[in-house]
Formats: sequence, structure tokens, C-alpha cells
Amino acid sequence: MTPHSDDTPARARLRLDAALADVTDTFRGMTAAADEVQCDCHWGSEEELARLKSPDTELDPGLLRRTWTAPDWRDKGAVLRRILPQFSGSLVRGRVEQLSGMEEVGRVFAWADWRRWPADQSAAVEEFLHAWWAYSLVETDPAVPVHQLLVLCTEASGTLDPWLAVWETLDHPAAHGHLAEAAGQWDHDLLADELPWRTWHDEDRLRTGLADWLVGHALPRLRSRGAPEEQLHRIRLIGLGGPARWEDPHWPNHLY
Repeated sequence: MTPHSDDTPARARLRLDAALADVTDTFRGMTAAADEVQCDCHWGSEEELARLKSPDTELDPGLLRRTWTAPDWRDKGAVLRRILPQFSGSLVRGRVEQLSGMEEVGRVFAWADWRRWPADQSAAVEEFLHAWWAYSLVETDPAVPVHQLLVLCTEASGTLDPWLAVWETLDHPAAHGHLAEAAGQWDHDLLADELPWRTWHDEDRLRTGLADWLVGHALPRLRSRGAPEEQLHRIRLIGLGGPARWEDPHWPNHLY
């Protein structure tokens, strides 16, 4: 599937609303497996587990959170399909809390192996993620900051490429603002040759891909829009290696 971008919040919101509606339609009637089990002293009661085995009933926020964060479901895919109509809406509204970062949410999708679901189901998830991403890029103040959403989408899909490709196509003030914010969030870790989040995928591949993209795309775009010289130098330094980086006169020694 080739993602497309939407360059106005109104068009992007229409696409996102359609994707959310499709998720609801596609996963209506889904339940956890009839033989699914969970620890009643650490996770919740038998009555709560029974709710997951009944279709289309709303879960209270606490039960929803315990459900998506539990790592030990026998059939992770069935559990995610059961909660997706409610979970997707909560995600978009910024009502899903995590302990360490949005990589937690992305891993839920990855562990559920959503790409191997039936074609209509995997297509609904893919379009939801791409529509949410496209909307957030052109929305001035999205409920989930773009740099955090990129982590979620990357962990869910195992790749940075389609998400960064859409970002590159957008000549939009909100997308430029998100780029400056993201660079400020990532440069400290990247200057230490570390990925800015914990991943279950190939960390070196993701780190080098993100660093190369910041230097190759973000740096010239931010420079053309008058970004502070300090930020531009920090991104430039990410593209250098070894002594060339830390012997540069703009190396931020006070942070390392």
C-alpha cells in the first residue's frame, strides 16, 4: 500500500475519520479467544475477562489500559482486534497513557502480528496508522506529538521509511514546526549514537536511518526557515563521526 499525504487539516481529518470508521466496521463483533486466560490477582477479575470475550461492549479506561499493556495474552492478535475500535479512538484523542513512551503502544501492534491478519483487517490497521500520521503532521497541536507518533508507527511497522517519506512531501507550517520540535527531542541521543527510544527491531538500522534523514532532509529544510544556528550545528554534527564530531568547535561539551 502506498501512503498518500493530505496537506490541509480538514482533508486529513476526513481521511482519519474514515479510517476510524473502517476500523470500527472491520473489527465489530471481535472477541478474545474463548479459552483466553489472565491472572485474576494481577490483571483483573473473571468478570472483566468475560467482557473481552463478549463483542462490542465498551471497556472502562482502567480495563482498556490493563488489556493493552498486558504482555502475556495467549492470542495477542485476538485481544487487540477485540479492543481496536475503542483503542484507536482513544489513541487519536491522546487518552492512552504509557509508562516509558509510545513505543509501548507500537509494540502491541507488532506483537499482535497485524500484517499477517486477513487482508481487510491488516488494510484497516495500515490505513488507520497512515491517516493518523498524515493528520498529525498538518495539525498544529495534535493530541500525540509527532515525534512520539513516529515512534509508535515505527515500532508497529518495523520501519521508518514510509513515515519519513510522507513528512518529506509536506511543505506545511505545522509539519515544519513538528520537524524542529522532533530534532530538538532527538539530537541529544543521536549525538551519542543512540536511538532516542527503545526498540524491538534493528536498532542500528533505525538509528542510522533517522540520523541520515535528519542530516539530509531536516537540516536544509530547517536552515531555509531560519532555525537557530545552535540547532543547525547540532544536526550537522550528527552527520559527522569520530573526532570530527567531538573536536568540532560547536560540539556541545556541556551536555556530555
